[in-house]
Formats: sequence, structure tokens, C-alpha cells
Amino acid sequence: MDKRFIELAVEKYSRMLFRICFAILANKEDAEDAVQDTFIKYYTDAPTFGSSEHEKAWLIRVATNISKNMSRFRARHKSLSMEEVAEIGVSDKDYDVFESIMSLPAKYKIVMDLHYIEGYTASEISMITGVNADAVRKRLQTGRSKLKTELERSE
Repeated sequence: MDKRFIELAVEKYSRMLFRICFAILANKEDAEDAVQDTFIKYYTDAPTFGSSEHEKAWLIRVATNISKNMSRFRARHKSLSMEEVAEIGVSDKDYDVFESIMSLPAKYKIVMDLHYIEGYTASEISMITGVNADAVRKRLQTGRSKLKTELERSE
């Protein structure tokens, strides 16, 4: 694979992948490792894609799988404090909502991030994550309910 294509992919997708990995891992260092591992897999597998959306979906799926595997085995790193969240681009007005989303279980965080931040539909999230579309919709519903409860509790 041409080095230029890797550089373009890193430039185009690294921030999005970092947010997704961070949503699953809740740890800056682990999220950075997961993004790096995703691009290493991209380089070593050298997949060909029919479109940039297919490429993006493949990267999200790989990053999600790597992050889920890491979350099972990497409990040794200190978690990023919510005060340090500003480093990943969360504005002051969104801080409380982001903090509440981060308190949700990973299976809700990932679908909510992909839907509300990245703008994917439930069907697209299903294809990216490998989770049934009905389950994605249920996770969005449950995630919204849990988020609402959390936000009401903090008021």
C-alpha cells in the first residue's frame, strides 16, 4: 500500500476513530493504542474499498473490535479524568452531556457516538459494528433513557 494513502487515511479518520475508541475504553492511552493498531491493520491488510464510506466503515469496525478486545485485557492504565476531556475536543457547553455519555456502558456509548456525533443511521451502525439493526435501535433507545436519567439526576 502506498504510504500516501495511509497518511491521508490517518489525517482524515484519526480524530473520529480516537473518539470512538475513547468512548469504549475511557482511557486516553488505550484509545491512542487502539487507533494506532487500527492503522497498522489497515497497512498490513491493505484492503481495497469501493468507496470512502466503505473504507470509513471498515476502519470503525476494526477500531471497535480492537477497543473491545483491549477493554477486556487492559485494566492497568489510569483512566483519563473528565477535566482532561477538553484535550479531545469537547466544548464547555457539551461537557456535562459528554460526561454523562461516558458513564454509560460501552455498548450504548458506541452506538450513541456513531448516531449522534458521526450521523450514521441504525442500519449503517449495524453494518459497521456487526450488531443487528433492531439491537442498535434498542441500544439507542436505552442509551437515551439512561442518559436522560443521568442528566436529570445531575440537575
